[in-house]
Amino acid sequence: MALPNAFALAWALARGRFPGKVLLDALVHLPLVLPPVVTGWLLLLAFGTNGPAGRFLAETLGLTFMFRWTGAALAAAVMALPLMVRAMRLSIEAVDRRLESAARTLGAGPWRTFFSVTLPLAMPGVLAGLVLGFARSIGEFGATITFVSSIPGETRTLPLAIHAALQVPDSESGVVRLAVISVLLSLAALVASEMLARRSGQGMGGQGGDGHVL
Repeated sequence: MALPNAFALAWALARGRFPGKVLLDALVHLPLVLPPVVTGWLLLLAFGTNGPAGRFLAETLGLTFMFRWTGAALAAAVMALPLMVRAMRLSIEAVDRRLESAARTLGAGPWRTFFSVTLPLAMPGVLAGLVLGFARSIGEFGATITFVSSIPGETRTLPLAIHAALQVPDSESGVVRLAVISVLLSLAALVASEMLARRSGQGMGGQGGDGHVL
């Protein structure tokens, strides 16, 4: 759900020229600076049972978010979106536009140029954004517990499970096990993101100053 939306926003911010671009950029990155509890409260207002978006989706698609795993997924996606958009935007902006122009002069249409030139060059950054978003989502706590609470088997994520275990006496072993899993997952995601970012930089560095591939 987050990937296509993040890529569309990254493309609009990287290539778009339209009024309100600065405002859109600020709104996309707002979850980075807002307290997560506030983000969860805003999601509750918008996607709750009586919220405008929540009521519309429930009536038209039968999709509900309150106290459901879908709400936990939505909260995690919203919190991960800024990191995903930023990584993808930087990758799209780094693509040499002259390579796209060269493809068009050789007869490639806009879509063929996108899939054969732009997307392959930007792909490491897109994957890095996806991995960063995953790392951020598995650590999400405040927005999730505010929006959909902590329900075992439904909305309880890894951080919520750690928080619940901390409330139980003599549960140190369970907390340690969950914390180790969290650290390993986050560390693996960060290492993978760094490797993809370096690969993206090397790919862009393989283009000569005149825009030709060396």
